[in-house]
Order: sequence, then C-alpha cells, then structure tokens
Amino acid sequence: MKTFILLLLFSPLAFLMQDDEITIFLVADSTVANKPFKNGNPEKGWGQVFPLYFENGVRIENHAVNGRSTKSFMGEGRWNKVLSLIHPGDYVIIEFGHNDQKIKDPNRYADPDTAYRANLKKYIADTRAKGGKPVLATPIVRRKFDERGKLVDTHGKYPEVVRQVAKEEKVPLLDLEEKTGELLINYGAESSKQLFLHIKPGEYSSLPDGRTDNTHLSPYGAFRVCDLVIEEVREELPELVQYLKD
Repeated sequence: MKTFILLLLFSPLAFLMQDDEITIFLVADSTVANKPFKNGNPEKGWGQVFPLYFENGVRIENHAVNGRSTKSFMGEGRWNKVLSLIHPGDYVIIEFGHNDQKIKDPNRYADPDTAYRANLKKYIADTRAKGGKPVLATPIVRRKFDERGKLVDTHGKYPEVVRQVAKEEKVPLLDLEEKTGELLINYGAESSKQLFLHIKPGEYSSLPDGRTDNTHLSPYGAFRVCDLVIEEVREELPELVQYLKD
C-alpha cells in the first residue's frame, strides 16, 4: 500500500492533478491586501478573506500591497513577479485607483485618461500573453458622506475608465465601486462606520489611541465587501461558480 501511494505521489498523474488547479492572482492596493494579525490588528483587505469562499480546485495568490498604484506596482517589479507565476487558465483580478490619484507623488500618480488607462491595458495584454484571464475591478468606495447624509464620490474618473477599458478589451468587470456604493448608502452615514476602521482608544493594543479611517476595511467590512465580490464573480465569471462554497 505504501509503495502504491509513493508511486501515485510521484507519478505524472499527480503532477497533472496539481497543474489542473486554477490560481486567481490578486493585483491591487491596500483595500485588497493581506494584513498582519500582530497585536490584534483590525485592518483587513477583502482579498484576505477571499480564499475562504472557495472549495478545493482554486488557489488564491494575493499580491496586493498597501499604497500601490497601477504605476508603482509595475515600477517596483511586483507585476513582473506575478507574470512569472501565471500559467494558462489562471485568472488575474486587477483593482487599482486609490493611489493612482496621488498627484503629488510622481512614483504613484497615473492620470486617469492617459497613464492609468495605458497601465490597465498593459496588465490585460501581459496576462493574455501568458495565457491567463484578466479581470478588471473598479476601486471600492471610501466612506464620505456630506452634511445631508449623501455619499460623496472620491474617485473621479478612475472607475469610469476601468469600465471603458473592460468594454474595449472585452474583459470581465467586477464593478465594486457601484456595489460598495450601494452598500454604504444602505447602511447610512452612521452604521457604515462598522465597515471601516473606526476604532476607539484602547480597543486594540495595536492602536492605543484609536483610529478613524474611512478607506481601509474592518474585519466585518472585509467580509461584507468580499460578499459583493463573490456576487460579481457569479455574474461575470460563471465558470468559477462550481468552486464556490455553498
């Protein structure tokens, strides 16, 4: 019996079974990135909980990093690393926009109509050249309400450029800006705080002075946003539905 198991493990069939596993790469910023658990760190990205929604057969590689834009992710060599790992049939979900807006930072800023658009198209072309399947996602909204309780747009042209490029390049679109906007409106100005980092002083040892942050997600917020991601996956990537948990 032991001999049979060893033969199976080192047989071509075993390697074929491993190769058949689909990998979904996440290429994005802090709203998606994995965050450390040290000292009960409450900040989480939706990509951190994304693997929990899948059965065997799909592997998630989260390459999202805090503070990155379409430009800096490439400039730091992070995109080349992801490219080296992509196999035919793998998926690459690309979500940027928060940091492309940083007009005072030349390492990150990407004009929406020119550099940002060109960068998105490069991610798509490079992914396709490796036999992968590119997927675009609009950036999730920030929590900002005006004095009348109306959600305020903070991303300007960036989400619309993502939609345009997705249409032009015929790639699936996860419209997370629209979905998370609806989510925050449904929660309202006060209740939506629980989706983000509204931490009281002393609540976490990692944040002794507390924190008020309307961009980064709480653990609860990460799950709620990921619920919306999965809704979009069901619509835009139906071939992956068979791998989702009930």
